[in-house]
Amino acid sequence: MNRAAALRLGAFAGALALAFGAAFGIGSAIDPIAAADDGTSGAPAHGEEMGGMEQTSGHSGHDSGGQLPGLAVSDAGYTFAPAKTFFTSAVKDELRFTIQGPDGKPVTKYTKTHEKDLHLIVVRRDLSGFHHVHPTMAADGTWSIPFTFTAGGTWRLYADFQPAGHDSTITLGTDVNVTGLYVPVPVAEPASVYSFHGYDVTLAGTPVAGKESELTFKISRDGKPVTDLQPYLGAFGHLVSLRGGDLAYLHNHPAEHAEPGAKGGPSITFATTFPTAGTYSLFLDFQHAGAVHTAEFTVRVGSDTTTIVPPATVPSHEEEAHTHESEPVR
Repeated sequence: MNRAAALRLGAFAGALALAFGAAFGIGSAIDPIAAADDGTSGAPAHGEEMGGMEQTSGHSGHDSGGQLPGLAVSDAGYTFAPAKTFFTSAVKDELRFTIQGPDGKPVTKYTKTHEKDLHLIVVRRDLSGFHHVHPTMAADGTWSIPFTFTAGGTWRLYADFQPAGHDSTITLGTDVNVTGLYVPVPVAEPASVYSFHGYDVTLAGTPVAGKESELTFKISRDGKPVTDLQPYLGAFGHLVSLRGGDLAYLHNHPAEHAEPGAKGGPSITFATTFPTAGTYSLFLDFQHAGAVHTAEFTVRVGSDTTTIVPPATVPSHEEEAHTHESEPVR
């Protein structure tokens, strides 16, 4: 082989190595299957664990290695397996997936958590376009639900469930890709009031990283306290918190159970533990006048107590309404 040929071959091999290295780096940055615990997460208080539809002992939501919920596609022998991972924005399609058990077969038996066998959360990775929906399961263990992605980009899916015979809930996460216009939406600045369609939801509390924190949401409509909240999935409110950066998942509920026909409000209080300092996006679902609404908040949690102070007066009602079945991307 002459010198010129050898140089050409060496250049080609070098370019190929760089291409593979770049592809590996991009893939790792987009969505690691599982993030290692860096030891900074705080231990939950009073037997409370992060993740799952409940925050009680027996609902761990993460494995013994300290893995936070929603970061892994597989956990405790169970795997979130979507039928496809590419979609087109603004086109009605169907989300189909199975939960594969330790034996590699689709799980067909579940223990209900808050009146459902499985809860599905869909949100774009910039934390816009939040949806909390409930697919139906076929006899073979395939879950499906009609769904329209409202914008292009990478979307995160969370499956929150408890297999029959398993002693805790599990939260698995995976990404899907949606073609179409992608305009990143910055996370809103922290605020203690969210207003839409005549509703004002105010948030108060003193969250601190690694310790149990109490958060209280107070709901009013047209300036008057709402005292007739309706039960929704066995509670008067449902709270999902996603940690900025890696989208680690918390799903909490108030201690008060809502019986059919009961009325609640205007306040809903949650006890939750933010595992680390950082920015969290909070999504509160509540049902009133026959419709389910979603209020969104950004909260910065520090190592020391940070007080969320509601303002003396609330803003005017100029924002668009959000419901989690048809909510557009923010």
